[in-house]
Amino acid sequence: MPVTKAVIPAAGLGTRFLPATKAVPKEMLPVVDRPAIEYVVEEAARAGLRDVLLVTSRSKKAVEDHFDRDAELELALERKGDGARLARVRGSAELAEVHSVRQGAPRGLGHAVLCGAPHVGDEPFAVLLGDDLIDERDPLLEEMLAVQERFGGSVIALMEVPEEVVSLYGVATVDPAPVAAGGRYETVRIRDLVEKPPADEAPSNLAIIGRYVLAPKVFEVLRRTPPGRGGEIQLTDALRELAQAADEVGEPVHGVVFTGRRYDTGDRVDYLKAVIRLACERADLGPEIYPWLEEYVANGGPKADN
Repeated sequence: MPVTKAVIPAAGLGTRFLPATKAVPKEMLPVVDRPAIEYVVEEAARAGLRDVLLVTSRSKKAVEDHFDRDAELELALERKGDGARLARVRGSAELAEVHSVRQGAPRGLGHAVLCGAPHVGDEPFAVLLGDDLIDERDPLLEEMLAVQERFGGSVIALMEVPEEVVSLYGVATVDPAPVAAGGRYETVRIRDLVEKPPADEAPSNLAIIGRYVLAPKVFEVLRRTPPGRGGEIQLTDALRELAQAADEVGEPVHGVVFTGRRYDTGDRVDYLKAVIRLACERADLGPEIYPWLEEYVANGGPKADN
């Protein structure tokens, strides 16, 4: 079946950004002048997945409201003749058909994905994590959808990471020879997965990043997956079972090894790097901010202000 739906987990507490996230959902923190979650929904829509389910919590009403129409604000902008901002405000509500469901308790990513089962039904679907922003010039999700259409089963986005940070990720064991899929990125067959292993026990440096295209069978596995690392239901544990049973059930698990531009907005330093980089590349902001940044660095950066 063609993939038409995307699930975006957005129920996390955002503790790494406290106190900013005490009252503001981390997904609504601005990346330049748009909330991070909007980039993710736009990515899904750009890949043809215009049926989007947000998995939120009781403190995330602002995330749901962002993708709704705001008649009062639109009227005020219209009366001011501010057509550019009016178009941007309306654009967020027109990106996709956005639904939401609440995750009653923080029971892990696997449980968040399972909350999407009634909406997804018996269809393959995509999962996009809001902390990972993929540059719009790098068609990772489109490639993953093509791999899933060709081979069936599930597809996971992988990325080579330095050994010193491998323990922060789920890590894949893959076949030595890549699959000849003829795409932009290398496709590999995944045989096993482990969540956040010690660096000296990691089977590879191929880390899972926040993009998945999953067979509906994952729901069946998640329902019986016990809490794992951190006392939470780990999506990696369920995908590990699928990968190990792939030959038996005829549903392979593949990985697409991404080599493009990824911004980790769940980390404070990487979040700031993403804001600076994207601002510098904007036609309306870059000509002003990039020369200032060059001058700031040339003058010694923070040392010059001491």
